[in-house]
Amino acid sequence: MTARPDLTSARLYLCTNARTERDDFESFVDAAFAGGVDIIQLRDKTIEAAQELELLEVVREAAERHERLWAVNDRADIALLSGSPVFHVGQKDLPSAKVRAVLGAEPVVGLSSHTPEQVDAAIADARGGNLDYFCVGPVWATPTKPGRAAVGLDLVRHAAAAAGTDGGEVPWFAIGGIDHGNVSEVVEAGARRIVVVRAITEAPDPAAAAAGLLAVLDAGRGGA
Repeated sequence: MTARPDLTSARLYLCTNARTERDDFESFVDAAFAGGVDIIQLRDKTIEAAQELELLEVVREAAERHERLWAVNDRADIALLSGSPVFHVGQKDLPSAKVRAVLGAEPVVGLSSHTPEQVDAAIADARGGNLDYFCVGPVWATPTKPGRAAVGLDLVRHAAAAAGTDGGEVPWFAIGGIDHGNVSEVVEAGARRIVVVRAITEAPDPAAAAAGLLAVLDAGRGGA
């Protein structure tokens, strides 16, 4: 049995669409990994399963070159067929125990959370062995999740206090509207890992954008 990937050192998680309008998916993914992105998730509701599998192969090859991770969102069948090392679900998707029944013990499984109660439940599920990480957000309103109310920095603070430290921490990421102008605020609230979309996908230099975000994360934890 292959061990689950270790998220201890993962700090920067990128979600991107297929970049169909730019036709630069392969070069973009490679640049993002080169800039220091730890995990790239392909999230695009407009593409068919066959195209998603083809693009995931591009992500996989880039991830292997850079010794990084890649993720599938929502669809356990796509995750299983692609061999994705990371699988992410929302609150209304498959429960983590059902995910394990489909995908087995090897993949890293993550869950979105939007309330203190959901954060606490995710932590309990992680400590029970079904989850590996959770996300907290959206911290700020974002067009990638239309209609989803922002949770603000208080939920980030709650997660920081509840997830634990001193070797017993459950890995978690702040997500939602985070960019170069406000990333220091989520770091000050206790986040040490973030998920971004537009801060890198809309940057003229994806590698530089990733490196800039990582510099703030590093400064927030004393460069550790």
